[in-house]
This record gives sequence, structure tokens and C-alpha cells, in this order.
Amino acid sequence: MVSDGIDRLGFLIHDVQRLMRKRFETRASGLGLSSAQWRLMVRVAKEEGITQARLAELLEIEPISVSRLVDRMEEGGWIERRQDAADRRVRMIFPTEKASAAYADVKSLAGEVYEQSLTGVSPEDRRVLIRVLDTIVQNLTDGEASLEIAGKEGAAA
Repeated sequence: MVSDGIDRLGFLIHDVQRLMRKRFETRASGLGLSSAQWRLMVRVAKEEGITQARLAELLEIEPISVSRLVDRMEEGGWIERRQDAADRRVRMIFPTEKASAAYADVKSLAGEVYEQSLTGVSPEDRRVLIRVLDTIVQNLTDGEASLEIAGKEGAAA
């Protein structure tokens, strides 16, 4: 049976994501954030005022784990919690100036990792790759906004 490689698609996507994350984490280790912390920081920077419940959903971790993570990041001066004016039970998360400055570094590091990963890939092939991945995300999204956002963030999220 002749294969066009489609049977490897899931493995390739997983391997690319894993290798890019590993490379990014190695490069970002000097920022003083764990992988979970920089992922949360990126989400908060992109969606100021996001709720802890939404963060748990987007990061695909339990709400109690997000709460602990937010506690540590708040203690470190990375984020701040504010009560929602409409519902005092809801806590919204905002980046501090420290986080905003680090976010610029994270974006720069991510760009370097992207460029390294795409070495030897022509500009046209890069555009095709992004279009194809966008299509795959749309095909699998089923109306989930979190996947659409993830598709726009890239590996640094």
C-alpha cells in the first residue's frame, strides 16, 4: 500500500509542537517562569481581564491548579486579580507592567524559534503551511473559541 504520509499527520503535528515547546522552554528559562507560568502569562497578556475559569479552560488544566498558579504569579508580581464589577464572585486577571515587558521578550523568543524551525522552508510553503493548519483548526473547532485563539497564538501560547 502506497502512503502519502497522512497516516503520520498526528504524530508529526505532535512532534513539531513538542520540539518547538522544548526549544522555546530552553530559550525562555532565563525569564524566571515555568512553562505553565509563561503559558498563563501569554493568555493574560492577550486577553486582559480574563477570568480564572476561562484560563483553566484555555490552558486545559483544573480550576484549582489555575488558582494556585495565579496565586504564585500574583506573589511574583506578574499578574493582579480584580473583582468583576458586575459579579463580585468573579475574579478577573490582568498583567502587570512586569508581565507586559516579559511578554515582549516571550514574543521575540517565539519568533526566533519559529524562524529556526522554518529554516529552509520557502515563503510560499510557509503561507501554505499556515493556511492548511488554519483549515485543520477550523475543521476540528466545532465552535470552540479557545482553539481558534490557540491557532492565532502559535507555540508561545
